[in-house]
Amino acid sequence: MDLFSNDNNFLPIALPGKTGYDYRWVESIRMFEINIPNGKLLYNANYFDKLTSDNYLKHLLVNSNSLEPLKTDWRLFEKEKLNEINFVNIGWHHDAIKMFGKDVFLPRYSAWHGDSDKLYTYSGLTLSPKPWDTALLEIKKKIEIPAITEFNSVLLNWYRDGSDYMGWHTDAERELGKSPIIGSVNLGATRTFQIRRIDNNAEKISFPLSHGTVLIMMGELQHFWQHAVPKEKKINTTRINLTFRTIK
Repeated sequence: MDLFSNDNNFLPIALPGKTGYDYRWVESIRMFEINIPNGKLLYNANYFDKLTSDNYLKHLLVNSNSLEPLKTDWRLFEKEKLNEINFVNIGWHHDAIKMFGKDVFLPRYSAWHGDSDKLYTYSGLTLSPKPWDTALLEIKKKIEIPAITEFNSVLLNWYRDGSDYMGWHTDAERELGKSPIIGSVNLGATRTFQIRRIDNNAEKISFPLSHGTVLIMMGELQHFWQHAVPKEKKINTTRINLTFRTIK
């Protein structure tokens, strides 16, 4: 039996036992709707089946250097060396931010794709979008149905293994609007996604994001909750996360 169907109404997430936390399966969009104080999430661990997810993951890593997408040690190509790889479909790069006058490279690779006029600024970086890829447009179209919105850009983060991570932050930049909708798609290794209240860091929820999972953040969530992907040293396989956004 499919654990994520409406037949058994089962959600594999332990929600805090407090008033204001509830969930229900919405068959029309094939998602769990999770209501939390000052926010809402949509979640389905099996939104994309394994074969489809496999094909997407390989597509995002195809290169003309004859390097196997899922077998190569991509840490050998970090920093400026990543520019030596000719990725066919995605404009991967290794970003650095200034800290105390020095370049500090982020613990992941990234790419920014979308409509040509949608610049995005975060962590002191201003990104100019690469053109839409056919697979990105296909994924975008499929997750716009439950999100009930049209996305015009996507930030891709490539976590080479469990040593790559994302620290606590919000997606509340001005260009995302007042109550941004963020559509997250996970491909590859299962990683833990955490959210916590800004005014009470002890109030926290953890979500397993497995191969093919879709998680959509909605409502006021970005103004009241932070989110992160912590290190998990035991994980030695790659993961790509796509966060679709609407730049105003």
